[in-house]
Amino acid sequence: MSNTIRKPVVAGQFYESDKEDLRRTLENCFLDLRGPGEIPKKSKGNKKILGLVVPHAGFIYSGAIAAHSYHMLGINEFADTFIILGPNHTGMGSGVSAMIEGSWETPLGVVPINNTIGKNLAKEIIDVDPSSHSYEHSIEVQLPFLQYIANNKDFSFVPICMGMQDIDTSKEVGEILAETIKNQDKKVVIIASSDFSHAGFNYSSMPPENMRVDEYAEKQDLLAIDQILKMNPKGLIEKVQENHITMCGYGPVAAMLTATKKLGAKNAELLKYGTSYEVHPGTSCVGYGAIAIY
Repeated sequence: MSNTIRKPVVAGQFYESDKEDLRRTLENCFLDLRGPGEIPKKSKGNKKILGLVVPHAGFIYSGAIAAHSYHMLGINEFADTFIILGPNHTGMGSGVSAMIEGSWETPLGVVPINNTIGKNLAKEIIDVDPSSHSYEHSIEVQLPFLQYIANNKDFSFVPICMGMQDIDTSKEVGEILAETIKNQDKKVVIIASSDFSHAGFNYSSMPPENMRVDEYAEKQDLLAIDQILKMNPKGLIEKVQENHITMCGYGPVAAMLTATKKLGAKNAELLKYGTSYEVHPGTSCVGYGAIAIY
């Protein structure tokens, strides 16, 4: 097995590079007014969480929204392995690429990649290509939350970066995920890392005249969220494309929905929606959603 350690690339940007500062920030994400209001404690819930939608912006903007997904995970059964799907913002590497060896480091420690599950996933449309993960933030920013709520429980993960997000690709990725997870005797949860609308001056999606940028983002995002709550991966991608919704990780979400439905999921619950406008009002904003599939 490879001893390669991927060093954090957005520590000090998206989240704190100091261990204790990061722990305080994560605690604040849970206790924030936009957050769930408490640190998750095991034993409250009995939901079998199969998938999550989690945002991936800087913690100051989306961390409190992300905390809702991780709170739901934390009060139910934590997993042994997480498959984290994220969009490819950098354009580097293969269209759909997994990293199947080594480990990733954050200020909170090192998380190993599950080589066995990784090798089973790396087939057909899913290539092995670590270069896609070199500078990609969408998967990295999920690890500190998992480390924080793990409460010293060991876990592993497999990162999959999706540059291609069309219906056929997402369906094939989801089917490979479901087939692989069905053959595991350990608990596996799929995390789909995605922000929702990128609206306003900094982006190519302008609101209609007389509509505030966050109102426009939410209006657009509710169209996508409606399809997620209906557990309709094809409908999600079609709605995103028809309405020019600037959601960066719709493919990972569609793949997660495809897989979790095959694994027996019956419920999709919107835990929290918010935007960066709530933190920093201005001429642009990004939408964030926390959704649990069980």
